[in-house]
Amino acid sequence: MKNTPVYAIDSVDNVLQLLVLLRRHERLRVSDVAQRLGVARSTAHRLLTMLRYREFATQYPDRTYGPGAMFYGLGLAERTNRDIREVARPHLEWLNERLDETVHLMVLSGAAVTFLDSVEAAQALRVGSRTGMTMPAHLTSGGKALLAELSAEELAERYPDGPPPDTPYAPDDMAGFRRALAAVWRRGYGVNNSESEPGIVAVGACVHDAQQRAVGAITASAPSIRLPRHRIPEIATAVTEAVARARADFGG
Repeated sequence: MKNTPVYAIDSVDNVLQLLVLLRRHERLRVSDVAQRLGVARSTAHRLLTMLRYREFATQYPDRTYGPGAMFYGLGLAERTNRDIREVARPHLEWLNERLDETVHLMVLSGAAVTFLDSVEAAQALRVGSRTGMTMPAHLTSGGKALLAELSAEELAERYPDGPPPDTPYAPDDMAGFRRALAAVWRRGYGVNNSESEPGIVAVGACVHDAQQRAVGAITASAPSIRLPRHRIPEIATAVTEAVARARADFGG
C-alpha cells in the first residue's frame, strides 16, 4: 500500500481521483462523485465544472458527466459509440430541421458502417431510420467519406482481396479504388446515388476530433425524386455545416 505524501494536497488528490473515475467511462452524477470522493455535493460540482471548463469532462443531456475532449486528445481514453451518439445527436436534429429529410450517424467497422442514430423526416415519403443496421461502407455516402480518410495500408487491411466486386474496379486495381476515394476526400463529402438501396440518394461527411481523426460520419438521405443530381451541392453544404458544428463538441 502506498503511503500518503507528507504534503498531500486534498484538492489535487480529489481532481486526480476524479480523472481516474472519468477514465473508466463511467457515467457520473454529481452525487456519485461526492460519494466516491467523500466530499460535499457543492465541492463535487465545482470539481466537475472546472474539469468541464478545461475539457477533461463533458456533461450529457441527462446531466451526467463523462470524459471530455482532452481525454481523447491526449490519448487517455477511446470514444465509445455511446459517446459519439450523444455528442452528435443535437447536430443530427439541427440538420433534420434544416432539410426536413432523414439524417443518420454512422461509424466505420472494418469494411462496413454501423448506423448509430437516425432522425426521420416528417414527410410521408421519407427514408426510414437505419439505427442498428450495418451496410458495406463503399455503398454508403458516409462510408465513402470515412474510407477516404484511411491510408493506403489501412484500406488494404480492410480489402485484402482488392476492391469489392460491386465496384467498377478489377480485383488487382486498388489504385483505382484509392483514386476514387481520394476524389471523395478532396470534395469533402461522399454521395450514394441509389447504390445501397434503389431510389434513395444520400450525402455524407466526416466528423473530426481535435487530432483530425474521423470519429464518424453524418449523412442526409432522401427519395431520389426529391434529391436529383442538381440538389446534391445544396444538401452537401448543409451536411458539411452540421459536421463543422459537431467538430467543436468533439474537441476539433
